[in-house]
Amino acid sequence: MHGGDLFLQALLFLGAAVVTVPIAKRLGLGSVLGYLIAGALIGPHVLQWTGDVEDVMGFAEFGVVMMLFVIGLELEPRALWRMRGPILGTGGLQLLFTTLVIAGTALLCGLGWQASLAIGLFLSLSSTAIVLQTLDEKGWRQLEGGRRSFSVLLFQDIAVIPMLALIPLLAVGSGKAAPHAADQGHHGPPSLWIDLAPSWAQAPVTLLALATIFFGGRLLARFALCWIAKAELREAFTAATLFLVVAIALLMVQLGLSPALGTFLAGVVLADSEYRHELESDIEPFKGLLLGLFFLTVGASINFPLIAEKPVLILGLTLGLMVVKFGVLFLISGGLRMGNDQRLLLAFSLAQAGEFGFVLFSLAQQNGVLEAALADPLVAVIALSMALTPLAFLLYEKVLQPHLGTKVAEGREADEMEEEEPVIIAGFGRFGHPVGRLLRAQGIGTTVLEFDSDHVELLRDLGLKVFYGDAGRVDLLAAAGAEKARALIIAINKEDKCMELVENARKHFPQLKIFARACSRDHAYRLVQEGVEQIYVEQLGSSLDCAQGVMEMLGYSEERAKKVVARFRRHEEEALRSLSEVRHNRADYIDRARKQIQDITAIMREDESLL
Repeated sequence: MHGGDLFLQALLFLGAAVVTVPIAKRLGLGSVLGYLIAGALIGPHVLQWTGDVEDVMGFAEFGVVMMLFVIGLELEPRALWRMRGPILGTGGLQLLFTTLVIAGTALLCGLGWQASLAIGLFLSLSSTAIVLQTLDEKGWRQLEGGRRSFSVLLFQDIAVIPMLALIPLLAVGSGKAAPHAADQGHHGPPSLWIDLAPSWAQAPVTLLALATIFFGGRLLARFALCWIAKAELREAFTAATLFLVVAIALLMVQLGLSPALGTFLAGVVLADSEYRHELESDIEPFKGLLLGLFFLTVGASINFPLIAEKPVLILGLTLGLMVVKFGVLFLISGGLRMGNDQRLLLAFSLAQAGEFGFVLFSLAQQNGVLEAALADPLVAVIALSMALTPLAFLLYEKVLQPHLGTKVAEGREADEMEEEEPVIIAGFGRFGHPVGRLLRAQGIGTTVLEFDSDHVELLRDLGLKVFYGDAGRVDLLAAAGAEKARALIIAINKEDKCMELVENARKHFPQLKIFARACSRDHAYRLVQEGVEQIYVEQLGSSLDCAQGVMEMLGYSEERAKKVVARFRRHEEEALRSLSEVRHNRADYIDRARKQIQDITAIMREDESLL
């Protein structure tokens, strides 16, 4: 691609995204659907403003790699190990039963067992990029259905590795010779480093590479990042982050493995490092841009002429595939003690085919496992099912979820209205739970709203009065008695949702006294700027309790230690409000923070002399 063509292509993709994505977001359709629509419009099959998008898609798929790296940074190795049950159990069952159903159907249609097995395996995969992006955008990834979806997607990414190895074996089993590399032209697969090793050494070499990622991430990468960080050049650290991701992706590709899986493991290894947040912030802009480009290329790759030529066949196959995967996932989740709304979330999330299907079907065609006349319609089915996924999410969000949620809550909310409880608690996790129990023990009535339906059922089984629903909705707050309540305790762990709730409460129920949990220091500053007076920085209380215990162990009396801690807490609250005024000016912030530290030291020593 010439330089001028490259810039023109980039201009068209960016312009289409700038126009369509904000419109889609304002219409409540989500950014993913906006990207898909934009790509379809400018693609080679509609307005024909772009040419072949295969080269662009190969580059854009790097956005999926970066997304998996960022997700890995959010998971410590111990957390990943705790997920082994859902990953192997739910993921394994989904892939097994989906493959059996699709392959069995293909056999009944007269296809050979090799082609049927290949189609069943390839279509059992789902779209990691679309699903995780949408779950994050909607704030659903921490729900039970979202966590299960992530587990299944992770298992599928791992399963791509044996699928790639199986394709040549299916070609041999089918009696069809794979096309010679010389006959494939530039479309043939590139030579891989792993091919240079003898067959007996390939498995040990692969294991050695994975071990290198693990131990290199824990030792060498941290040492290198520490050395680069000392230069205090943001661009150098960003370059190092990109180098790390690209190097691991290249290594995985040359070993015939999934680059997304390799970078995910690297992210997990670095999840408990001191550079985790810096790595995440450096990667985030590139990840978002490349993911958007990936969705654009998926939309552009939808073969509308082929769909117009065989509309009944391709639409029927697409809907049939989504119904089969939906049914398998919904049935499997029945044994997982999940609420119906979370089972539906899991089923709707993974009902499409995945982006790895493009690669697998291409390789299967090159190796003679599938004919072009069979592979081309199935590739169109993959792209169309991915394009329909945002609409499926909308159906769940706008039609099914509110019905299921309000149906559970309405019967109990009527009781709440009669009691006219003085306190509403939004969120009943590790912060809100102790607060609610203490108030209840003192006979103070509370109305508790929780968005995780499975957590709601557990708390109800424990005898606590908890309702399912999104506290950010004004109508739900009103139904919970916000017009007569005196206090609103915001204990949710999503900063943006918290700020949305603060804004709605102050606007529609100004008499409510707001007590807000701050998930971070920056979150606390945002709450101060919104006029919230009662702010509780997460973990501060337990930290001061620890300090008090240490002082008592060192010989301080209990009364003296309590006075010291109380004085320090008051100073922290004052410092929080003072620093919030200059948080966007780094130089002023550092100057004021240093003065605050000096002041508290002097004050504490002065108090010490008076005790």
